[in-house]
Amino acid sequence: MKLSVLQKYGEERLPRYTSYPPSPEFSPSVDVDTYATWLSQLPRGAPASLYLHVPFCRSMCWYCGCHTTVTAKDQPIVEYLDLLRSEIQMVAAQAAQPLQVERVHFGGGTPTIIAPADFVALTDLLRDRFALMETAEIAVEIDPRTLTIEMAGALGGAGVGRASLGVQSFDPVVQSAVNRIQSEETTLGAVERLRQSGVSSINFDLIYGLPHQTVRSCIDTAKVAAAMRPDRLAVFGYAHVPSFKKHQRMIEEATLPDSVARMEQSQAIADTLVAAGYVQIGLDHFALPDDDLSRSQATGTLRRNFQGYTTDNCETLVGFGASAIGHTRHGYVQNQVGLGFYAGSVASGRLATARGYRLTDEDRLRAEIIERLMCDFTVDVREVCGRHGFDPAVLLADNRRLAELADEGIIDVAEGIVRVPRDHRFLVRAAVAAFDAYLHRSGRGHSQAA
Repeated sequence: MKLSVLQKYGEERLPRYTSYPPSPEFSPSVDVDTYATWLSQLPRGAPASLYLHVPFCRSMCWYCGCHTTVTAKDQPIVEYLDLLRSEIQMVAAQAAQPLQVERVHFGGGTPTIIAPADFVALTDLLRDRFALMETAEIAVEIDPRTLTIEMAGALGGAGVGRASLGVQSFDPVVQSAVNRIQSEETTLGAVERLRQSGVSSINFDLIYGLPHQTVRSCIDTAKVAAAMRPDRLAVFGYAHVPSFKKHQRMIEEATLPDSVARMEQSQAIADTLVAAGYVQIGLDHFALPDDDLSRSQATGTLRRNFQGYTTDNCETLVGFGASAIGHTRHGYVQNQVGLGFYAGSVASGRLATARGYRLTDEDRLRAEIIERLMCDFTVDVREVCGRHGFDPAVLLADNRRLAELADEGIIDVAEGIVRVPRDHRFLVRAAVAAFDAYLHRSGRGHSQAA
C-alpha cells in the first residue's frame, strides 16, 4: 500500500459502521412515545435480541470509550439493578406479546460487578418476562481481574454460554500507560474458571494503537492469547477522542503510533492469529474454523451490529440500561446516557428513551450496502438497489468519493460491483464512507479509519 494513500485515508475520522446511520444522527424527535408505539407493533413470533448495559467498573482504563462510572461501593450498583428490573418490566408490558428471545448480551462497564445472586435473579426475570428460547445464547463481557470463582459459577448456573474477556495487551509497559495491569496468569485463571463452570465459548478483545505499543509487543500478545485457545478474538484500533472521553487525556498523545504503525500492528496481529489456526472474519475479528462465525462468513451470512461481527439475524434489539441502544424495523432508539437522567425516567414509570432515528427506505438500502462491504469486502450495488426498488445511479452516479477511491486503487468498481482488494481491506471503512449520506454533517468525532 502506498504511504501517501495510507496517510490520506488512514487518518480520517470515520464511524465504525456498526449501525447505519451512525449514532451521532440520532435525535430527540424519536422519544418515549415513539418507542412505545414501535414496541407495540413488533410482529408476533419475530425473534429478538436483548442487550443489558451495566455502567460500572472498579477502576477506569484510560483507553476506554464506553459509558461507565467507577465505583468502589456496591450500593450504586444495587440501586441501578432496581431500575434495570423496573425498565425490563415496563418494556415487556409494552410489547403486544412476549418477545421470542434468541440472544442476550450483558455489556458495560463490567457486568460481572453485579453480585452473583443478583445476576442469577436478573436472568430469571428475563426468562419470566420474555420467551427465551431453549437455544438462546446468553453472553457477558468480563474483566478477568475481578472475576471470582463464585461469579463464574453463577454465570454457568444462569445459562451463560459465551464470555468476552478484555485482554487488550499483555505488554506491561502498555498496561501501565493505560492503567490496566493484567497478567497472563490472571487471564488464564479466568478462562479456566469459566470453562470449569460450563461457560464453553470464550472471546478475547485485543487493541492495537495503544501508547508505547509496538509490532513486537502486538505479536507477543497475540501468541499468548492464541495459546489460551479462545473461540473468537476481536482486534480493535484504539480510538483517541479525549474531547469526548476526558479520562483519555491521561494518555500522552506523543506515545501513540501513527497510521502507518497502526496498520503494521494490525497486520502483525492478524498474521499471528491466522498462523495459529484462526480464520480472519471481516475487518477485525478472528475465529476458530469450526466456530459459527467462520461458517457464517463462508456462507455469506455474516452480520455486523453494535458488538461487531456476529451471526445475529434478529431484526429487533431491545436495549436496557443507561445509554443502551436498540432497534426495530422502524429505526433506532437510545436510552438516557447519564445515570441521573436514566434513573429519573425509570423511577417516574416512563421508558428511558432519550433519542433515536426513524429509518427511511434509502437508509435501509445504504445500510445493506455498507454491511455487505464491511462483511464481505464486495457488494453488487445494482442487485441490492434492484431489491430495494432504487435506481443504482442514486449511489453510483456523481459519487466523487467512490471515483476517487477507485483512482487510488483502494477499490475496484465494475458493472456496479464494488470490491475492496485484499491489500486495501485495512481501509474498508474509507470505502464504506462513499455510501454514507451523513458523513461530516454532524461534526461529531469518530475513530481513525486505520
